[in-house]
Formats: sequence, C-alpha cells, structure tokens
Amino acid sequence: MRVVIAEDNVLLSSGLELLLTAKGFHVAAIAQDAPGFINAVTEHRPDITIVDVRLPPTFRDEGIHAALQARRLHPGLPVLVLSQYVEQQYAGELISDERGGVGYLLKDRVSRVSEFIDAVRQVAAGGTVMDPEVIAQLLTRHARDPIADLTPRERQVLALMAEGKDNATIAARLVITENAVHKHIGNIFAKLGLSPADSGHRRVLAVLTYLNRQ
Repeated sequence: MRVVIAEDNVLLSSGLELLLTAKGFHVAAIAQDAPGFINAVTEHRPDITIVDVRLPPTFRDEGIHAALQARRLHPGLPVLVLSQYVEQQYAGELISDERGGVGYLLKDRVSRVSEFIDAVRQVAAGGTVMDPEVIAQLLTRHARDPIADLTPRERQVLALMAEGKDNATIAARLVITENAVHKHIGNIFAKLGLSPADSGHRRVLAVLTYLNRQ
C-alpha cells in the first residue's frame, strides 16, 4: 500500500516512515511543502496520503488546502490529516467531500500505534476516522441552535438516528416509507449545514449535533 506524507518536521516524518514501513506500507514520497505534495501525489498515485495542516511557507493552512486540491485533481484520493490543530473551514470542506476515505487525527491525542495504523487502513479503504475533539470543534461553529429549524417529524427522525436506528427501522417506527425517511434525512443534513446526502460521516455529525443540544 503506497503512502505519500506531507510533513515538514523531519523527525516526525522519518518516524512515520519507519513506523509505516514496519507495518507493511510503502512510503513512496515525503513532501515538506504543498507543491511537493501535489507533485508526489500525481507521480505516485498513492493508496493514502497523510497530511499536516500547517506547512511552509506561512504555516497556516497550506497542508489541508493542498489535500483538498489533490482530491480535486484526483477524485477519491484518501486523506488522513494528522495535525496539532483543527482548521475548521477546510476541515468541514474535507469531511463534506464524499469521494474517498477521510480522517482527521490530532497528534497529541494519538495514544497507541495500533489505533493509528488501524486509522490509516480504514481511511485507505474508504472509511472515515475522526477524532472526537475535531468533531466537537467543528460543531462549535454553529452559534445558534440548528435543531430549532427542524420540523417535528424531522426531529423524530433525528432522535431515532441518535438511537442508532437504520432507515428501515425508522420507517417502520414512524409508519412512513423508507423514501420519506431518506427525504427527511436529506432535509436534516441541509438544515444542519451538512450536504444532503446519506453518508456515514454526515449521519454521525447530525447525531452529535442533536446530542450536543440535549
């Protein structure tokens, strides 16, 4: 499994290379800036990329911005952001892109190597891995209560989603069709500022928004 890393800290990038190599990955390239990362992705077409948010020259958001650019150039490119910071604007955009796996982990909160390797494999396979702190910070962007915009029926659907019910179960419980449930969920996503698509990470964010307001 080919990996491209975007990380300007030499000690950290070298450590990641040694760790991933020991676990059977092939680190195809390590880039220290955004242009180098884009070029490496185009050249090696990796199975997953691991990207820091802040890269030279300004150390603001070059890394995650480059990840978004790389996904536009190569739709479906799996991206695992590994950083000390939550870049809320671009993180939200990254999560909302359904094409390919996506993850966002905070360096200081990765406590076990096995969990990190599992996250890499899950994102490479098209899954979503989010640090709870990242989700919490993204949710604080909503200054007012977004749940207030939901209709009574949409609140019922969201409450059942929070109980872990799937669409078929929700439909049976509310005595409506699955198509109606899907439409309600689309409305919920739209009103919560999420893309109106029934994908796993949006469902999780919707439920977390609901639970955060209870």
